[in-house]
Amino acid sequence: MPYNMKIYRAVQQPIERNALRQKLGVAYFTLKKHAQWAFGGMKFGKISDARLGHEHFAHQTPLLRHLKGVDIRLEQNKITNLHIAAAKMHGVIINPGEVLSFWRLIGKPTRRKGYLNGVILRRGAFGEGLGGGLCHLSGMLYWVTLHTPLTVAERHRHGYDTTPDKLFGSDATCFYNYKDLMIKNDTGQPFQLMLEVGENHLRVAWMSDAPPDFTYELYQKEHLVHKEDWGGYTRHNHLHRRAFDLDGALVGDEFVAENHAIMMYPPEEDA
Repeated sequence: MPYNMKIYRAVQQPIERNALRQKLGVAYFTLKKHAQWAFGGMKFGKISDARLGHEHFAHQTPLLRHLKGVDIRLEQNKITNLHIAAAKMHGVIINPGEVLSFWRLIGKPTRRKGYLNGVILRRGAFGEGLGGGLCHLSGMLYWVTLHTPLTVAERHRHGYDTTPDKLFGSDATCFYNYKDLMIKNDTGQPFQLMLEVGENHLRVAWMSDAPPDFTYELYQKEHLVHKEDWGGYTRHNHLHRRAFDLDGALVGDEFVAENHAIMMYPPEEDA
């Protein structure tokens, strides 16, 4: 188990806040996000019927994860939620200087829009909530974006690490509307997001009007698992990205994000 205290940051034991405090907090941060959208000076991308012809990066994952202890009905409902959300984002183009906001495009999940109770992660356990499962989409979008020259302007990590069999910290959580995923186009060419919720897989791709000049590889540094004073185990790392030219030569290596989370599985399972 790698152990480097240079990356370590204490993670407090989760506490249950009273309902009124939670409600007021959500209201405050929701209004703050709306103000950012309205007065933050950002120009947002728009859905387009045009199709850009060059794929920069694409990835797909199975729709059903078969989570232990989770009712399969909730995972199936997640697919319905993904269909609704993907329809609001598919084909959006962000031109140079423009921004994509995950929640601004999707809007608030409601039953009236057709959303169902799906899988959510709450205080270290899987449960159910309206619109649950949209983190599957935000996480995929974050992963695919990190393999392009686009800039991740806002991203929120999960407070809990659910499984050891992935690159820790390479996902993105979402909660309407202030835990947003925002992507800015700081390049000189337009980019278009293409989504496909198929029979068995979710596919996310970034397209452009010119082929890519680079490929990217994500990796972690300073990885460690630590036992906190309150008894739980936490996981920590720095996520980095290498860039290669089309001949395979390394042309860049940059820091992406710092990650800290409470583990939901025994540390001996960590690889």
